[in-house]
Amino acid sequence: MDKLGVDMIWKDRKRYLGMPLSFTRYALSEDRLFLSVGFFNIKDDEVLLYRIRDITTSRSLWQRMFGVGTVTVMSSDKTMPTLQLKNIKDPVAVKELLHRQVEEMKIRRRVRVGEIMTVGQDHEDDEDPDDGLDDDR
Repeated sequence: MDKLGVDMIWKDRKRYLGMPLSFTRYALSEDRLFLSVGFFNIKDDEVLLYRIRDITTSRSLWQRMFGVGTVTVMSSDKTMPTLQLKNIKDPVAVKELLHRQVEEMKIRRRVRVGEIMTVGQDHEDDEDPDDGLDDDR
């Protein structure tokens, strides 16, 4: 349990050469993803899990050599639409853990996100209110 009474499911630091030698800390609780950066001046930020829209991982050759990778989180959060968890240990497992928590929070909060699909840049389909049926005029 954290000193503020929040149970953390996962914690890690940004790593250099595979070792956690930085002042960038990441944590995941039941409902939030936390970022804390700094030593003397600390900046804390968080993203509510139900606002997360997409999660990706990437691993460069150097990251793979040291057993780390980057998880990128895209959200509808105004202050932090993109959050990168850089050089974390076992990024694929973290992505899956994060995905499960995000889905659980969306179900728990009854959040439904509808994706808007468009057929092109001109949006001609949006102008005609009928359902595409031809009618005689």
